[in-house]
Amino acid sequence: METINLSQPGFELGHIGINQKNAPQAEQTAQLLAALFGFPMRDTPGSIFVNEQFEVLKSPFLGELGHISIRTADVEQAKAYLKEKGVAFNESTANYGPDGKLNTIYLQEEIGGFAFHLARKA
Repeated sequence: METINLSQPGFELGHIGINQKNAPQAEQTAQLLAALFGFPMRDTPGSIFVNEQFEVLKSPFLGELGHISIRTADVEQAKAYLKEKGVAFNESTANYGPDGKLNTIYLQEEIGGFAFHLARKA
């Protein structure tokens, strides 16, 4: 059985997800961010990434206002660390990679109107 290290897992901000009502609204928001700050855009089926730090969603997703991605090298370790602090997780959002390791998972509760998810660093 693998031992999970419960030391602080080296969290960092991954991106901020901004909920929008529809694709045209998402396009407008993404274009504004790109124009203001000179950031590149990358279109995906469900969202538009602006400089990879902003994910503008083409339809509302989790979180009243959107979501915040917190990256870590080991999502399982980070999950265990946060569970020790009393944090609950939305297990239905767990996403595993081909290697069987946990890639992403959302916290159960929102913080300040935002859903939070842990994401494995690439």
